[in-house]
Amino acid sequence: MKKSLQILMLLVMPFLVHAQQISGTISDKNGPVIGATVSISSSNGTITNVNGNYELKVPAGTHEVSVSFVGYVTKKVSTTVAAGEKKSLNVTIEENVELLNELVVVGTRSRPRSSIDTAVPVDILDAKDLTSTGQNSFDKALTYRVPSFNSVQTPVNDATALLDPYEIRNMGPSRTLILVNGKRKNLSALLYTQTSPGRGESGADISAIPQDAIERVEILRDGASAQYGSDAIAGVMNIILKDDADYGSVTMRAGITGEGDGESVGISLNNGSSLGDGGFINYTVDFSKTELANRPGTVSAVGEAGDFGAPIAEVEEFLSRHPDAGNINGSPATTAAKFLVNGGFKINGNTEGYFNGAYVYKNVNSYANYRTPYWRTVASMPYLADFFPGNHPTNAGGYDGYVPTFDGLLNDYNGTLGFKSEKNGWLYDGSFTVGGNTQTYTVRNSHNRNFVYSPSTWLDANTNGAVDAGELTEGSLLYRENSPISFDPGGTRFSHIVGNIDVSKEISSNLGMAFGAEFRNETFTVIEGELASYDGGGADSFAGNTPENSGKFNRYNIGGYFDLAWDVTDDFLINGTARLENYSDFGQAFVWKLSSRYKLMDDKMTVRASASTGFRAPTLHQIYTQKAQYSFIPGSGIQVGGLVSNVSPQAKFLGIPQLDAEESFNFTIGLGMRPSENFNITVDYYDIAVKDRIILSNEIGGTTSGTTALDQVLSANNLSDVSFFVNALDTKTAGIDFVANYKDLGVGNGTLGFSLSGNYTIKNERDGNVKNPALVAGAGQSVVDDTQESLFFTSRPKTKWILGVNYEIGKFRLSLNNTYFGKTEFTQQGLATHTVTTPDFSTADPYTVHDIGTEFKAKIVTDLGINFAASDKVNLSFNVNNLFNVLPEWGFVALTPEGAAILSDPTQVESQSNLITFNQRYSQMTYDGYHFSQLGSLYNMTINVRF
Repeated sequence: MKKSLQILMLLVMPFLVHAQQISGTISDKNGPVIGATVSISSSNGTITNVNGNYELKVPAGTHEVSVSFVGYVTKKVSTTVAAGEKKSLNVTIEENVELLNELVVVGTRSRPRSSIDTAVPVDILDAKDLTSTGQNSFDKALTYRVPSFNSVQTPVNDATALLDPYEIRNMGPSRTLILVNGKRKNLSALLYTQTSPGRGESGADISAIPQDAIERVEILRDGASAQYGSDAIAGVMNIILKDDADYGSVTMRAGITGEGDGESVGISLNNGSSLGDGGFINYTVDFSKTELANRPGTVSAVGEAGDFGAPIAEVEEFLSRHPDAGNINGSPATTAAKFLVNGGFKINGNTEGYFNGAYVYKNVNSYANYRTPYWRTVASMPYLADFFPGNHPTNAGGYDGYVPTFDGLLNDYNGTLGFKSEKNGWLYDGSFTVGGNTQTYTVRNSHNRNFVYSPSTWLDANTNGAVDAGELTEGSLLYRENSPISFDPGGTRFSHIVGNIDVSKEISSNLGMAFGAEFRNETFTVIEGELASYDGGGADSFAGNTPENSGKFNRYNIGGYFDLAWDVTDDFLINGTARLENYSDFGQAFVWKLSSRYKLMDDKMTVRASASTGFRAPTLHQIYTQKAQYSFIPGSGIQVGGLVSNVSPQAKFLGIPQLDAEESFNFTIGLGMRPSENFNITVDYYDIAVKDRIILSNEIGGTTSGTTALDQVLSANNLSDVSFFVNALDTKTAGIDFVANYKDLGVGNGTLGFSLSGNYTIKNERDGNVKNPALVAGAGQSVVDDTQESLFFTSRPKTKWILGVNYEIGKFRLSLNNTYFGKTEFTQQGLATHTVTTPDFSTADPYTVHDIGTEFKAKIVTDLGINFAASDKVNLSFNVNNLFNVLPEWGFVALTPEGAAILSDPTQVESQSNLITFNQRYSQMTYDGYHFSQLGSLYNMTINVRF
């Protein structure tokens, strides 16, 4: 009997344990708080519903109830619950100014400070700021939240489709340093070589980071090379990962464009758990699929006939069946899988460990320009009829052209393992970081017209029979049949290993000291393509990496810094940092930074300023990349050019100097005001001078005489032109950043919030003459032309403003954001020019200037977001991005009196338009780029379930 009672007690004990409960309402000064976490342990917690209510089943005894919510002080209340008792516990939580402004890590090596307390401008975006944009990727979300940040897809989607170029303050992707939890993120393996914004540069793949894994983003809008080393000229972006161990969520996403294409679906899981005593682990898994969105133009028959020398009747017949010439361009199909984990654990009472890691798989399917039957003709290549049968009314086999496809496969990983310890007032942080990015490609539905596996693959065009190499006779009409139609052109890989030691100490209540060191080892690999992809000219549309252009290249660097932060008074701060770096390939760099902040009017106003020097080391991509490049040449279609590496024999023959580090001088001065707890304003002026800026040169072609060293290099390598990297420019960039926020304004039964932020570029220009290699200048050419300068200086909006309005009432949260994209200007290659005899950028005489250019008009893009809290655990969101279907719009502008005459002639206007749009294939955005998405309206639905 006693044993039976024991068994019965064991069976009912779980129910008795949870017979008690604590319930109540969590509120702040404005009323109930929805979604607050209420817990007594990491394994026993809940969240408040739409009325701020909660209910928590607990065992009998005394408990410490913890209440937390983003932007509020965590409050802990001790309460005792008797057996069988249902206890009521209402808790009021308070906003914390320090939390709402976030203690920022970026921008200082001493103790963290709030964003209004720093001596440099820092933007802070939390997870809600990002997800409320409705954008499917992190980089696009930033574009519609940060005025000085820009990212847009390039018109031509081959390798570039794997990673869209981004930049802060119009300075290119390579001058913004990306950190994850304060540690350097690896660069992408991709080098932008198309004639579009970002040309000649590389950046980290921030689009690969799942948004659901991000707690907040800190964007330092100031140079910080002294604190972080190379690349931090325009600023630093620090991505802080979620560390919540108490709850998780599942997010399901679906979207489509207003044109009915570009369908997207995705699902993301974010969850957390405790790890040992006082530790945590938080992980995110994200899968997504986006279909193709196609935006081709209607192709000009006259332009086609002129470019390809084809009979106009033949061109018109094809275009009558394919008005867009079969072209596919817009947003490519993308499949992605992302995995990320972040964690921490206690080692002992004063030491803790931390770790994070991420892996991203991305597959992108895009297309080259359609090879029309009058471009790649069956008369010159009879085998095309067998390779690409179609429905042409007269060609053999119905050959009607073909469109090569481009499949890009990206694998990106990064991971950090480290520890933090405190001993006798000294704080130690040691970490080991690895990261890498591999991009490989597959070209399908193409051919190599000059490739042959063996002599027996020669065929007689008359008999279609095989002809042995020994039987070849003069005048035989032969062709090669054994070209594959699918190619492995290789790819690129970048990886790094980084070790960091950071030590800091509060010497006194007003003086902090920090010092540390970093060792970094970088490896860049050019992966060799298969023989058929490069032999004899390579695969049509994208040639593979040849053995001589492939290889593994390595360097290392070590650097150290020293930092002092002195609070002269409670209001007056002075911060100074110095850094010395040594690179194994180009030598030393010494940089410094001095910043200061002064608070006025009981901390309601802050005046801040900084001055610093910086540097950017040439990337291994820029030093060692060498390849054949297919490019659009206005009036000539697609041509093959050559990019020669900085260490190649061709570079030495051309007299191209060894690449050196860029140097910069940054100056920032700003004002921050907080008139009330709900209202803040910041205004900052910045001025950035860069010396010896590294650029990918203009395509340098042969001379009229054909006898120079340049001509010999081009002829020996069967190239129409050659380009290379060189320290060619000094530049100046200056502008103003403005940010204002007002929140919690009571309107009716809800609360209203406003935000206005903007960036205005005062100047972004070349400073002094172009530094041309002597051989190039002597040939009457320049490594930088008007096309290049427009890409560097005017291809991003001169000004950009974001006005946001948010209203929360009951279960609804509404947002309306208007993004003003200012005008952008391009001077495309091939547009009308004339010769002048007073050069302003080289010693060559004469030289040419453009008579006309293009200007993308300023536009306002409106985004609408509706969020509905269906229950305490389920949220529904509906976003319309680009509510009014606003599209980029461009027009010609006259740059000279000669240009004005051209624009007065409709026939010449049409001809010039054909030149820069590849005969209207890219009529919406031209071939060089545009300032915001060409896809028009996007509709997105999101369901988030918390648990």
